[in-house]
Amino acid sequence: MKKIAVIGAGTMGNGIAHVFAQSGFQVHLIDISQTSLDKGLATITKNLDRMMAKEVIDQTKKEATLGNISTFTSLKDGVSQVDLVVEAATENLDIKLKIFKDLDEVCPPATILATNTSSISITQIAAATNRPEKVIGMHFMNPVPIMKLVEIIRGYSTSDEVTKTIMELSEKLGKTPTEVNDYPGFVANRILMPMINEAIETLYHGVAGVQEIDTVMKLGMAHPMGPLQLADFIGLDVCLSILNVMYDGFKNPKYAPCPLLVNMVMAGKLGLKSGEGFYDYSESRKAEQVSAQFK
Repeated sequence: MKKIAVIGAGTMGNGIAHVFAQSGFQVHLIDISQTSLDKGLATITKNLDRMMAKEVIDQTKKEATLGNISTFTSLKDGVSQVDLVVEAATENLDIKLKIFKDLDEVCPPATILATNTSSISITQIAAATNRPEKVIGMHFMNPVPIMKLVEIIRGYSTSDEVTKTIMELSEKLGKTPTEVNDYPGFVANRILMPMINEAIETLYHGVAGVQEIDTVMKLGMAHPMGPLQLADFIGLDVCLSILNVMYDGFKNPKYAPCPLLVNMVMAGKLGLKSGEGFYDYSESRKAEQVSAQFK
């Protein structure tokens, strides 16, 4: 594999493009918005500068990485000659099904189609194509340049050959691939999201405050950040979407999202991305100030 297309220049998309480009692959970063592409490239540049400051890479490596990235606003032009596509668009089933249907029509027959979805069925996405054996999940963790795990999800029809290829490719990126099967939430979010939801329930029922809940989990369970801070970092809308996927998939009430989470998303309190969630980020991107509604 030499050429990789990444669809979506947002947080996950630009991170995925970054790690492929830094590993020497030619990357086609695709987004319908030129503004988003420019912002994505700026983020990659800033992250490379941070790596230079920490002496992880040098100027030559930075320039080579940026030189490996080309941007496209046309899906057809961006994927016409690539070996692999990694879709990192919005976590919305209808959008993903449309993208994969289009990819199947314009990509070369040998191209592998991967999705970075954090919870949506790989089998369902693959059904939108005529190459289900070549559709697979590559669930990178945020922030992509730092986090080592890639959750590799096999759909019902994903071939052994494609799985082996993607596992080996992930290792070439310096990642640790872990193979899982296609069930709602996979492994990472099937375990993580109920914990986050339970933390929100604990706050909702007045058992403890925001900082108290996060402190217990950080100091008592050695988590690097508390579950409410993590929810803010992920995005409360994303957390809600994943919980709904699991609730719909399993029909088990233990996955039902907390009413507080639902209300916060409806009110636009989405966490770091909106400037407020369980914490207030108006003055700092760090979770230092609890949101006024929880004081």
